[in-house]
Amino acid sequence: MVVDKSETRVRRMFAEIAGKYDRMNHLLSMNVDRYWRWRTVQIVPPQGDAPILDVCTGTGDLAIAYFRAAKGKVRIEATDFCPEMLEVGEEKKNRANIGEMIRFQEADTQALPFKDDTFQIVSVAFGLRNVTNTDLGLSEMTRVCRPGGKIAVLEFSIPTWQPFKAFYLWYFRNILPMLGRLFAKNREDAYKYLPDSVGEFPYGEALAERMRAVGLHNVFYKSLTFGIATLYVGTK
Repeated sequence: MVVDKSETRVRRMFAEIAGKYDRMNHLLSMNVDRYWRWRTVQIVPPQGDAPILDVCTGTGDLAIAYFRAAKGKVRIEATDFCPEMLEVGEEKKNRANIGEMIRFQEADTQALPFKDDTFQIVSVAFGLRNVTNTDLGLSEMTRVCRPGGKIAVLEFSIPTWQPFKAFYLWYFRNILPMLGRLFAKNREDAYKYLPDSVGEFPYGEALAERMRAVGLHNVFYKSLTFGIATLYVGTK
């Protein structure tokens, strides 16, 4: 069965869980998601004063991590096509007294409202698989990245080491959706969508090839936490 990743369905699904999104992420990952974002910023750090773009930003965790890594000296653009998620990001930004160095903006990753060759880093954390057309999303991210800049894609993947793989898949397909239904209580069943979308999405060399196909060079990927997540990096 092909997962329904239509813009309307995905936007409605995330709108329903926006207020509980951060808490659920931290709970279901046992806070390891914080480490994954920290590693992303360490492996693809800010360089100089050119701006950074975080697409499919959700509530802005990776955008905020980049703001802190740059010590508040680099402008961060954070885009998402779900306004309810962006509202939560704005609240977090205000609580942290970040000011205007992070700007949240509603935008579709398949049609980014920025000029070519603008950003030193274009990042996405756990959002690329939600873009209806993966290749178009990667192409747009590459278009707005500066020559020599980096594309960083942090995404879920399937572990390969047994018996951990079997345990992980059992948890992912059975326990995680049950906990999601219990705590999130959303009509669109977002926490069933999560394992379904991860299982269908390319990972490892398959996603690296998609990145090369849009013109990125020196593409490499690094497995995180036994392969639960993978960070992909390419250079324009």
